Amino acid sequence: MSRFLRSLALSVVLSLSAWSSALAQEAGGTLNLIVQPELPTLNVGVNRLGPTTYVGNKIYEGLLTYSADLKPVPRLAESWTVSDDGLVYTFNLRRNVKWHDGQPFTAKDVVFSFEKFLPALQARSRLNLAEVKEIATPDDHTVVFTLKAPFPAFIFVHNTAVLPAHLYEGVTDFRNAGANTKFVGTGPFKFAEWNKGSFIHLVKNPDYWGDGKPYLDDIFFHVIPDANSRAIAFETGQVDVLRAGDVENFDIRRLAELDGVELTEAGWEVLQPVGYIHLNNRHKPLDDVRVRQAVAHAIDRQFIIDTIFAGFGHETNGPLSRLSRFKDTAAETKYEYDPAKANALLDEAGLKPDANGVRFAVKLVPLPYGELWQRQAEYTREALAAVGIKVELVATDVPGWFKRLTSFDYDLGQNFVYTTADPAVGISYAYTTVEGDNAGTTGGNVNGYSNPEVDRLLAEAGHENDAEKRKALYSQAQKIISAEVPLIWTHDIVFPTLYRGKVRNLITTGFGTDENFADVWLAK
Repeated sequence: MSRFLRSLALSVVLSLSAWSSALAQEAGGTLNLIVQPELPTLNVGVNRLGPTTYVGNKIYEGLLTYSADLKPVPRLAESWTVSDDGLVYTFNLRRNVKWHDGQPFTAKDVVFSFEKFLPALQARSRLNLAEVKEIATPDDHTVVFTLKAPFPAFIFVHNTAVLPAHLYEGVTDFRNAGANTKFVGTGPFKFAEWNKGSFIHLVKNPDYWGDGKPYLDDIFFHVIPDANSRAIAFETGQVDVLRAGDVENFDIRRLAELDGVELTEAGWEVLQPVGYIHLNNRHKPLDDVRVRQAVAHAIDRQFIIDTIFAGFGHETNGPLSRLSRFKDTAAETKYEYDPAKANALLDEAGLKPDANGVRFAVKLVPLPYGELWQRQAEYTREALAAVGIKVELVATDVPGWFKRLTSFDYDLGQNFVYTTADPAVGISYAYTTVEGDNAGTTGGNVNGYSNPEVDRLLAEAGHENDAEKRKALYSQAQKIISAEVPLIWTHDIVFPTLYRGKVRNLITTGFGTDENFADVWLAK
């Protein structure tokens, strides 16, 4: 057979394969999910906590998304180039994309979001903008970012939401803008209804830029008050998917044994979540490294993984997830569970027990995301009491928790953070010295930690183009941060997802269920 005929035959096979695949994807149907806890807003430009991005990413989109192996994938940008010196990033935007209100999407929206809206509300976006020397728009469908210096992580900042500039004309107070509650995006699903305390309803965007997508007619995110009721909702078929935290972890393996149910741990390759107990380094005696080390030794983190999280998790003693290509376990100080060592360190710090055995008292703000985190908070209280640290749990709702942590109004605070695909945009700002508060994101340096050498290492690593040199710099930073333990890394989190077999293409990128669900379909 000639080369031409072989090539023609291959083309026919590939075409038939694509045609067959397209036929296999069935349009229609309602996907029923759970959002836990009920989120403060659907606008991911205003708030990037987990529940908000889970729902809001179906409405709003960024220029890119990322595969499980951290390769950029087109979204609002259909293509892009990076100059050889790493200074110029040119994004070619999709044409004929419309906002949900019918207005055209253009380069103006990208510049507005990156340069004005997001930096006003998010600490991470302010740092991203600080890397940029100039943003140019040669035409309505091209955006050119020129950086001040090489910043390899810049390719990973473009999953952040693009907001509609036309809805914010004349607005200066972006945090309180009326447009924030209109929920107008470019995504595959449009906002339909929010019945507070009951459900959020999104419907198919008939004008979506993706040909034939989305396949689903609509999505309901149900608000169900307790873990047992959420488990029953899945068992009885009321909901089709359970994310980690929707039910008690000890229930996950039982539910996975139900007929037609699948379990996956995939979909966290980009977000790379790590569990925290924040320590306010600005409050005495937590400003003393010996006290922070004592807290680390007083908490049995393997117990947290095995018992509270039912084995879903891995040990970690430093800022990076096991999924990070820059993780250096050898650089970390290992904090074994050792109450005797914790007591010795507290004695050394001059914190002697009083007549009641109390060395000092602190207030712990639990993460208000349900029973699992409440149980961890209660365990933390008991573990620290055993070494003379009296802990008071201060319950609050999600907005109150967020405000306390970002304004340093706490002693200890629970959290988990998406450390993301590159340390320069994922964790560097969580350990870099800041002045004032961190209003904008709990991923910021809400611990008040400050070390000039760490600042230098993180800055150099972020601007180094050579991968091996970057890795060496991050290893040095990890060694110092781990030794000074500005917070407690409770565990490298594994977030399993349960779903019924009829739900297809649920996990398609490294963002897992935080994706836009344009590709999700239901088998009849």
